[in-house]
Amino acid sequence: MTATAPSTRSTSTTTALTGQPAPAPRVRGALDYALVLGVLVVGAALPFVMTTSQMAIANRVLIFAIMGVGWNVMAGFGGMFSFGHAAYFGIGAYATAYTVVTLGLSPWVGLLIGMVLAAAAGVGISYLALRYKLTGAYYTMSTFAFAEALRLFVQGSEPLRRTVGFSVPVQQGSSFAGFQFPAGSPWYWWIGVVLLAICLLVTILFVHSRPGRFTLAVRDDDVAAAALGIDVLRHKLVAVAISAAITSVAGMFYVQYYMFVDPSIAFGAHTSNDAIITAVVGGTGTVWGPVVGAVIMAPLSDLVAGFLRNPPPALDWLAGQSGLDIIVYAVILILVVTLLPKGIVGTIAARRRKQ
Repeated sequence: MTATAPSTRSTSTTTALTGQPAPAPRVRGALDYALVLGVLVVGAALPFVMTTSQMAIANRVLIFAIMGVGWNVMAGFGGMFSFGHAAYFGIGAYATAYTVVTLGLSPWVGLLIGMVLAAAAGVGISYLALRYKLTGAYYTMSTFAFAEALRLFVQGSEPLRRTVGFSVPVQQGSSFAGFQFPAGSPWYWWIGVVLLAICLLVTILFVHSRPGRFTLAVRDDDVAAAALGIDVLRHKLVAVAISAAITSVAGMFYVQYYMFVDPSIAFGAHTSNDAIITAVVGGTGTVWGPVVGAVIMAPLSDLVAGFLRNPPPALDWLAGQSGLDIIVYAVILILVVTLLPKGIVGTIAARRRKQ
């Protein structure tokens, strides 16, 4: 799976050195900002046309999208494939849960703490890995090992409630400061849409900034970038910090929406898989790929579960079977990687550039 950014390999290093974006990236940047505004407008209206069950699925889409956006900054734009983004999701989730349940503070405080801790953890582990020349598959495995180490640490930590996890106390009524609303309230969706929009804006600003163009140059050819005076390690760590901080936001939203978290949920390999699949299906190295991927992949588990509860007569032998959702995930991923190696958005963008 190759990460492909909006700018081409032949121009990204030159653009980074000159510090002046070409006209095409500038146009794409303006379009991206307009699309973020469109997300906010459409997002504001959706609760009025969706049922409660549909809103529950829509909120899962938001969580998947934020995770995918975070993973994409590091892997798609930074060129560092991570198989352990559950670490940053879990840090955000546990920072929020601990802040709310143990310290009695607002989850918004937990959000900020989680972002700082996730960014610091990402930079720390990546600095050690990159400093000692762990690249490619070795770097990927180091990210997976870090997430597993955190899961085992939390499972054995009494202050973090071991395998029991945290259940967030339910408040009466609505509270923006406490990020709690009655079941089915559209406020969860509206706040989630705003959080996603902010994460997208951060990504867009980063990609079109000077450090972002340096990061793209490093991703395309780190040897050539270093020869031209770009600090390779520094710009890789910047991408990691932004990626980890964004992913922790998804963890915070998960805790406040589902009111519970434990080590297997927060740091499990399936969480990292969700972030990867979302971005890969939509298109790595594109701003909107993770969002498109989330819209496709997040509802699958519910759709498959509904299908298994009431299959057509010809397939009634599937009723009650488990694991079909995993098979569907695998088939979709194989088809996308085989037929659309740049993902949905990446493939569309590549074809438009050829016209």
